[in-house]
Amino acid sequence: MPGRARLIQTLKRSLRARGLTYRDLAKALGLSEPSVKRMFSRGTFTLARLEAVLAVLELDFYELARLARGSGSGPLELSLEQERALAADEHLLSVFWLLQNGWRAEDILATYSIGRSALTQAFARLARLKLIDWGPRERVRLRVSQDFQWRTGGPVKKAYGRRVLQEFLAARFHGTQELLRFEARELSPESASVLRRRLERVVAEFNELAEVDSGLPAARRGGLALLVACRPWEFSVVNALKRRRS
Repeated sequence: MPGRARLIQTLKRSLRARGLTYRDLAKALGLSEPSVKRMFSRGTFTLARLEAVLAVLELDFYELARLARGSGSGPLELSLEQERALAADEHLLSVFWLLQNGWRAEDILATYSIGRSALTQAFARLARLKLIDWGPRERVRLRVSQDFQWRTGGPVKKAYGRRVLQEFLAARFHGTQELLRFEARELSPESASVLRRRLERVVAEFNELAEVDSGLPAARRGGLALLVACRPWEFSVVNALKRRRS
C-alpha cells in the first residue's frame, strides 16, 4: 500500500472533492474539529478511525490505495498500436472507457448489455495491449494515467473525433448541470497565455474530481463531458470589414 503521507493527501483530496471541511468530518465522526486537524497533520489514524473516515467518504481501502497510487504512475499517451486497436473496435473502446472511469466488472455486467464471456475477452485483449493489469476476482488496474491524452491526429481522434463533437454539441444546454458560453474578445499575447494556463487548471481539477469520484458506486455517478478550447479567431463577418492592402 502506498506510503502514509500519500494516503493522507488522498484523503484530503477526497474531502475537497466531496465539498467537505474538517468541521463537517468532525461532526460526522463525533469529534472536535481540532482533533480532526491534528489527526490529519500528524497522520495518527487508528485502523478504526480510518475506516470511519472512509465510510464518510464512501470509499474502501482498495479504492483509497488505488487513488493514492495516483494517475501519474502511467504514461500520458497511448502507443500507436494501442490506439489503433481501440479505434478499430467500439466495444473494446467502450469497456476501456468504463475502466478508465473506475467501473468494476460486476457493475459493468449489471448495467450494460455485455455478457461475462464478452467482458472477459475484452479484459484479456486490454491486458495483452498492456492497457490494464487484470487479476483475481476481476480486479483491474489501469497501466496508463487516468487523464492520458489521445494522440493529436491519432487513430481514435480520426475515427471518433467529429462524431464526439457533434453528439456533444447537439444539445440545448439548458439543464442544471449544463453550461455553454462562447465569448470572443481581443487579448494581448500575455493575457492569452494567462487564460490558457487557467483553463488547463480547470481541466486538471475536472480530472481530479473524476478520479476521486471513481471510488463511488457506479450508480452514484453519471457521464459529464467538458469541452475547453481557445485559439486566435475572428468572426468572418467582422473580418470582412478589414481594410485590404492594395
